Amino acid sequence: MKARARALEAVRTHRRVLVRLGLWSVLEAGQTFLAGYALARALDDGFLAGDTRAGLLWLGAAGLAVAAGAYGTGRVYGVVAALVEPVRDRLVAGVVGRGVREADTGALSGLTQQVEIARDTLAGLVLVSRSFLFTVVGALVGLFSLAPLLLTVVVPPLLAGLCLFAATLRPLARRQEAFLAADEALAEELGTVCQGLRDVTAAGAEARVAATVAESVDAEQRAARALARWSVARVAALAVGGELPVVLLLATAPWLLRHGVTPGALVGALAYVAQSLLPALQNLVHGLGTSGSRLTVVLRRLAPPAVFGERRPVVRSETPRTTGTPPPAAPALALTSVTFAYGPASEPVLDGLDLTVPAGSHLAVVGPSGVGKSTLTGLVAGLLEAREGAIRVCGHAVPGAEAAASRVLIPQEAYVHGGTLAENLGLFRRDPVPEAELLAAAEAVGLTPLLRALGGPGGRVDPVALSAGERQLIALTRAYLSPAPLALLDEATCHLDPAAEAQAERAFGARPGGSLVVVAHRISSARRADRVLVLDGSRTACGTHDELLRTSALYRDLVGGWTARPTAPVR
Repeated sequence: MKARARALEAVRTHRRVLVRLGLWSVLEAGQTFLAGYALARALDDGFLAGDTRAGLLWLGAAGLAVAAGAYGTGRVYGVVAALVEPVRDRLVAGVVGRGVREADTGALSGLTQQVEIARDTLAGLVLVSRSFLFTVVGALVGLFSLAPLLLTVVVPPLLAGLCLFAATLRPLARRQEAFLAADEALAEELGTVCQGLRDVTAAGAEARVAATVAESVDAEQRAARALARWSVARVAALAVGGELPVVLLLATAPWLLRHGVTPGALVGALAYVAQSLLPALQNLVHGLGTSGSRLTVVLRRLAPPAVFGERRPVVRSETPRTTGTPPPAAPALALTSVTFAYGPASEPVLDGLDLTVPAGSHLAVVGPSGVGKSTLTGLVAGLLEAREGAIRVCGHAVPGAEAAASRVLIPQEAYVHGGTLAENLGLFRRDPVPEAELLAAAEAVGLTPLLRALGGPGGRVDPVALSAGERQLIALTRAYLSPAPLALLDEATCHLDPAAEAQAERAFGARPGGSLVVVAHRISSARRADRVLVLDGSRTACGTHDELLRTSALYRDLVGGWTARPTAPVR
């Protein structure tokens, strides 16, 4: 009942558009009617009767009908756009509304991909369904006009094929959804694995990772086979409904001719089936069977309220949804007995590490090369998984969506893409960054000279033409504009000179509500921090710069090495 009410409401809302669609479709269907009827008359009343002129006139009429039908088809596309675009607008409104109300992280995917898939697929389905309906009506009217007896041969297999096809629609949609889900799971698995191939090799985890990926591959293969089995039924429906009538017309030709069907009518009937009904049925089966099931899946995932007239109540959770803002008094970072090793038989890089970084504080991480500084940031960022212990970012457990929204990692290798500078800087923001805020961030981090050289926020960025230091400044400003309260700088300023590095770190330290963890490579960076974490296996220590100079021999050695090392210029 609800579906019928929604359908009637849609018809009332778009009745003018539907009337125009019907009128142009009738003009388009005229060529279907004349394709067989004119051919039959050209043979019976023209060429077979010795009247060549009449035969040519009937063929000319068929040609004019084809031209008129082509014009009608062109007009149909504009009407379909007027019918489909309002549906797209309601889908967009539903996705945006859900994203605002429920902080839906999938809203961006819904807007950029799924809504467009739904719009394009819906338009294709309208065209295919409309074409099939008017083509069948035109062909059946033509068959009846030639000889009603022809309908007894053509209609039964056509109906049988349609019934068989209709029976496969729901199972096919379920198999299509299962296949899409398996494909997405495999893509996500491969995306995670490909980013960490070096770590997988270093940890000797190739066999374990290969087994995990193989499970996803097998799942997609099973889903593909199930989908293929139902595709066989779809092909059978096409053979019964579109190709069997041709066989029956040829097989019953002597009987039909004995019962008053003229040769021209028989040829016209073959033309109706081969040139009109069979192509229309092929388009319907492939369009509705593939695109229709895909549209069903996409609409089910989007599931916006009031897209087709149904308004659903908003169900609110009793527990408020978190969006990356830390709860009161939650530390920016808390590690409890964290142990990590690159492989089952490897020595732990971090062994039982406990660490608390209060909100709004600045921590520098130092230690010899290979001691685990980048490993620590990888664990906090969720790129690595601890063997034992717990990690919480702003009160949220790692891994987890809330923790992911609460921290941003800037690695040593800064990634910059083509496009405008504003597009590069706003990657971590849902909406475009206001220009005033962008300029203020650039001034704070030290990007202003490069911003001016590129021609402002709208200037085009060529990653190849930028130096390593310039790319790092863009990545730092991008992270500065991120809403994440915790920033992780894993030697993210190594290509900057000391003055530029100091400006960038002070900017992050002064971010309202922001916390900073820096993997330091200069003594000045450690001195600026509120606290310093010294990593070296069992000799881990944490304190202020002055405290560690008094209590940690390793820290004194590191400071001595930094003091003797020449300062690196901007590159």
